[in-house]
Amino acid sequence: MKYVILVGDGMSDYPLEELGGKTPLQVARKPNMDWLAKNGRCGLLKTIPDGMPAGSDIANMSILGYDPRKYSPGGRGPIEAAAMGIEVRPNDLAIRCNIITGRGGRIEDYSGGKISNEEAKILIGEANRNFGKEGVEFFPGISYRNLLVLRDCNLKPGDLIFEAPHDHMGEPFEGLLVKGTARGRPIADMLNEFILRSGDILDNNAVNVKRVEEGKAPANRLWFWGAGKPVTMPTLKERFGLSGVVVSGVDLVKGLGALAGLEIADVPGATGYLDTDYEGKADAALGALKEKDLAFIHVEAPDEAGHEALIEEKIKAIENIDKRLLDRIIKGLREEEHKIALLPDHPTPIKIRTHASDPVPFVIFSSGDGKDNVEKFDEDSVKNGAYGLKEGPELINLLINHGPH
Repeated sequence: MKYVILVGDGMSDYPLEELGGKTPLQVARKPNMDWLAKNGRCGLLKTIPDGMPAGSDIANMSILGYDPRKYSPGGRGPIEAAAMGIEVRPNDLAIRCNIITGRGGRIEDYSGGKISNEEAKILIGEANRNFGKEGVEFFPGISYRNLLVLRDCNLKPGDLIFEAPHDHMGEPFEGLLVKGTARGRPIADMLNEFILRSGDILDNNAVNVKRVEEGKAPANRLWFWGAGKPVTMPTLKERFGLSGVVVSGVDLVKGLGALAGLEIADVPGATGYLDTDYEGKADAALGALKEKDLAFIHVEAPDEAGHEALIEEKIKAIENIDKRLLDRIIKGLREEEHKIALLPDHPTPIKIRTHASDPVPFVIFSSGDGKDNVEKFDEDSVKNGAYGLKEGPELINLLINHGPH
């Protein structure tokens, strides 16, 4: 039996007036997703436990079968470090470091104008030259998603209070800077100094001089959030006897996969944006499944469109997943016994431009199992599905243990 979990990040949404009271998932042309719904079993999945932030780290951890209340490191930093091969020791703190666009004292763009990996590497090098010192290390990641590790700082994640930039687009820096407890205040002050000083330093870097000349937004400000301590989890091999691969364009999901014991696939065209290599992701998963049991495939594009309130781009991202990725997976597994789980990790509604904790639609298709009466894959249709409402960590058990093997 081969298993596939396909996650369209932030794919679910709220009804929009612009779409006649429908969601992007309801209006998108997605014959393969609907085929899975017609021929599988559907339901709603609560990926965000009560009282926890609606983050992709929490949601994807749930989907992989790990209770975030037990395994969450407090923030995504150490998970991304795992993907990057960066050691985070018990007294260290790993912190996400976005490179954003900041102008007029406001957060203009959490993604720094979708800077390239090459541009980010240069700008993070600039940060290291100006702010790096013993115990303070910056690491380049993918595009705007980079990392800061504070060595031997002996702080808990709760000693620092952050505001994620994608939650505060267009808002002034004032009131959003890092806050700290009595123990965390010196580090908070240092991080705020980095944020405030980084503007002039990065603005004058050749990368941003060129970007402005080309009419692009400058990637000109560091922004910190998502601090956490190192985490260990039992692997899927230890729990279920399954080998597997993770296919993603973002370090967060790669890191979760690594912590779960999955091999990280290398897909050069996986960008984390609408232009990602959908076919390359499908082929990487199918190639790995020749030897492995499970492929966890993650696509970031719908989430990015939700954060930027781009309705047509979100619809296009869903259609790309359906036509260019899912279609390839279904055809590639036709001769194998297989199961496919399809779902978002959380909603990223266009109206609010940030994550929401509402339950998400999901379907599990089995090549040798029955179906329910759902006809389409969307937020409303699945409410009539056989599974009803399930808790996030239950998904992996439903996928692996329910139905024929």
